[in-house]
Amino acid sequence: MHHMKKTLIIVAGLALLAACSSPDKMTKQAENIKIECVPPVLEVVGGTIDATVSVTYPEGYFNPGVVTEVTPVIVYEGGEASMKPFKYQGENVRANYKVVSSKGQTVTENVHFDYVEGMEKCYLELRGRVLAKGKSIPLPNKKVADGANTTYMLVKPAANVAFKDGEYLEMVPVTVEGQIKYDLNSAEVRNSELKSASVKEFQQALKAALADERAVVKNSEIVAYASPDGSADLNDKLSSDRSGSAGKAWNTVTKGIDTAAPEIRSVGEDWEGFQKLVAESDLEDKDLILRVLSMYSDPAVRESEIKNMSQVYTALKGEVLPELRRARLIANIEYKNYTSEELLDVLKENEDILDEEALLRAATVAKDAAQKESIWRKAVSKFDSGRAHYNLAAMYAAKGKDKEAEAELAKYGVPDSDALNLRGLIALHKEDYKAAEDLFRRSKTESSKLNLGVLLILTGQYEEASRVLEGAPGCCHNSVLSLILTDQLEKAMSTARCGDPKVWYLKAIIAARQGNGDNVKKYLERAFKNPSLKERAARDVEFAGYEF
Repeated sequence: MHHMKKTLIIVAGLALLAACSSPDKMTKQAENIKIECVPPVLEVVGGTIDATVSVTYPEGYFNPGVVTEVTPVIVYEGGEASMKPFKYQGENVRANYKVVSSKGQTVTENVHFDYVEGMEKCYLELRGRVLAKGKSIPLPNKKVADGANTTYMLVKPAANVAFKDGEYLEMVPVTVEGQIKYDLNSAEVRNSELKSASVKEFQQALKAALADERAVVKNSEIVAYASPDGSADLNDKLSSDRSGSAGKAWNTVTKGIDTAAPEIRSVGEDWEGFQKLVAESDLEDKDLILRVLSMYSDPAVRESEIKNMSQVYTALKGEVLPELRRARLIANIEYKNYTSEELLDVLKENEDILDEEALLRAATVAKDAAQKESIWRKAVSKFDSGRAHYNLAAMYAAKGKDKEAEAELAKYGVPDSDALNLRGLIALHKEDYKAAEDLFRRSKTESSKLNLGVLLILTGQYEEASRVLEGAPGCCHNSVLSLILTDQLEKAMSTARCGDPKVWYLKAIIAARQGNGDNVKKYLERAFKNPSLKERAARDVEFAGYEF
């Protein structure tokens, strides 16, 4: 019985309030208003702060004849930012604001602010006033949220690029050969042929290769031919006989030179050699001959067509055909190219002997950025190397030197996936997020994937960022951050592998979110090797209530 009476008194009290809620009384009764903010700690996402504020007015509070004005304000170190005020009216007011009933009502509004440096230490408050009968009566300021979370800003900037290496051969193949010429229809090796300049050069090259510790003779071969005149059967036999006599000659030629036995082949009629010699000759009718060769593939038809051009045939008999009665002595040698260390030595001593591929490889193995840059410049000035232009562009794009990067990229001029990634980075630096995202997605390289992860964090697409960055190579910083932002704290902790101060800072955030004060302290001590992180921690809402 007693309990019921008490309840009645409260209700009666509220009814009394409803009957006479003057504008002045609204100020005095303001503590009866309930305010809720979601999230209770503001969060910066993609450079903006968004929250939902609900204000619950009790029954009998809102005077039917007044207008109220409520201004959300963020107060932070260094200033304040306010939104356009929200206006509300009582039931009896004839205006176009949101009506609030005197019977009590909850009003929900979205607040939106652009982040300004310093807002991590801030609070959001509502400032109100009652407008009635030409008077403006201030309402008490109501604090609704404390601090703004800027953890996503710990993202490591996107600077992932791939450099192009030279097509540099570890082993350089070199073929040396000598020729033995035969008389018409003969398979006999003349003595003079064994002493010919061609054979002598072959012997010298073989000896030099065997004496060179960088060279290996991989294999050797003898290839014998007949000139394409006369019957094909006869020529096949002739070519085969020549391969036999050349095999014996090989032993004489390589006497005292330690080589393995050659592989011996017989080709028969040498139409390929014939075509090459005619093409290189200055015979008057060479185009005619080449046309015959392209029109007919049957050797007998080819030969009779060419013999029909009797004048041509006479010239061929003198100049071309004797060159094709031959056996080739061939050695395939591999030279060990400069090692990485040697390349850098050659650069110091005599860089002019390096070709484009060797320069690009030297830049790849060079220790510092300045040296890499100077080698690429050398490749550009000497060979107008497209890949060196690209590498310079990549170096500039990673450093945020966008003008220089664009100029070098234009000289590269190949719209490949690497170039798309660089263009994405340049767009990202200009905060053209839409273009950057499109370019990274089209690039599909390892580098662009890492850059896309950064962009997704910057634009508040945390879920996808955590998927894109999963298993990212190298330092795991952004991957850990994306897992914190999606509240995957256990996984974030096990991903945090590297001992960089910024990663220790992220681990401290995980510990704070898990409520593990000892670890917060331990991890922050390691993070504070970077003094800027100490300054940050002092204002970081993640560590509100922790002493360090």
